[in-house]
Amino acid sequence: MNQSPIPTESAAPLWTRDFITITLGSIVSMLGGVMAGFAVSLFVLDYTGSPLYYALYIFLHTLPQIAAPLLAGPLMDKFSRRRTIYLLDFCSTAIYFAVALLVLTGRFNFVLLAVMTLTVGTIDSVYRVAFESFYPMLITEGNYSKAYSIASTLETLTLVMIPVSTFLYKAFGICPILFANSACFLVAALFEVRISDVEKLDRSGEAYSARRYLSDIRQGFRYLLSERGLLCIAVYFAFSSFGGGASSVITLPWFRGAFENGEYIYMSVWGFSVLGRALGGLLHYRFKLPAKRKFAIALSVYVIIGLIEATYLYAPLGVMRLGCFLVGILGVTSYTIRISATQAYVPNELRGRFNGAFVMLDTAGALVGELLAGGAIAVFPMRPALTAFLLLVVLAALLFILGGRRYIKPIYNTQV
Repeated sequence: MNQSPIPTESAAPLWTRDFITITLGSIVSMLGGVMAGFAVSLFVLDYTGSPLYYALYIFLHTLPQIAAPLLAGPLMDKFSRRRTIYLLDFCSTAIYFAVALLVLTGRFNFVLLAVMTLTVGTIDSVYRVAFESFYPMLITEGNYSKAYSIASTLETLTLVMIPVSTFLYKAFGICPILFANSACFLVAALFEVRISDVEKLDRSGEAYSARRYLSDIRQGFRYLLSERGLLCIAVYFAFSSFGGGASSVITLPWFRGAFENGEYIYMSVWGFSVLGRALGGLLHYRFKLPAKRKFAIALSVYVIIGLIEATYLYAPLGVMRLGCFLVGILGVTSYTIRISATQAYVPNELRGRFNGAFVMLDTAGALVGELLAGGAIAVFPMRPALTAFLLLVVLAALLFILGGRRYIKPIYNTQV
């Protein structure tokens, strides 16, 4: 098995010039992305006036993310991930600027919304594969867990832009937010251009044929199928995304229907998840989990998160907030264990293909969850529907994580 060495002790400082640069670029792009993402969700709900159309919008954003990661994975192992990252950010700059102009001039319509959503979904999925495959190359030995705890904490802290986004949307509409997001992507791309070329690409000049490309796609799947632990993890997270997709369709419309100014109640509840994730990220940066307990911790986290999210909408608001706070702490624990372990375990020359296959399964799960939830809420009450979806996620944790413990423990129970 061609496996990357897994370091046990920190041999070098984490905060190198390249790591600082990609971190700063990520902060800027995430700030704009969170701000625009929530505002566009509100805009779609107001523009269409229908939870069903809102579900269709989410579906259109998710649809291209099934094939695009799979198709992009082999390319990310062959060509420059760094260049892909900043070129896609330049593309996003142009797209959000153009959409803002169309809305401002009154030329925007649902067809353009669908095209924009499909395009942005494609870019997001390819970017995710490129970024997740490139980011580990900028982490010094022994600092995987610490680096990913930083990434998770910063991603969480950018969620403070949700109330800012809501205020700006209510006060000024969608156009200023789209222009601001365009500017954020531009700044992020300018940061990313400055990252050193650390990739060791094939400079032989050999043509990359369609046959070679298809062979690389098959090799990525063969690798995933041959690694039972990675396969069990990927399948479980497809179910986890299935629950997340259902929640994304159901939760915001439920809060808007159950409470006056429900979007603010929604933010006040899920704001505690932000606090939990921030605290969890800081704890993971400061302390390392005991290697021999990581699998047991991860399994417990998966089950507890599923049970909380399956039941919290039935609770008083105070209990909802407490539940979301716990989900935040546990969620960053889940993320840090999974991504630091798998990215350290997978060889660099296969990382793009693995991440492409993982993102494809992850997205397929989310898409199925969104579709089924969109249909379910047209027939069943929202809260029981969400409970059913999340209990399936808990069952998947027991079947694939607990059931695959023999293969997953060697991956998770390492100090990285």
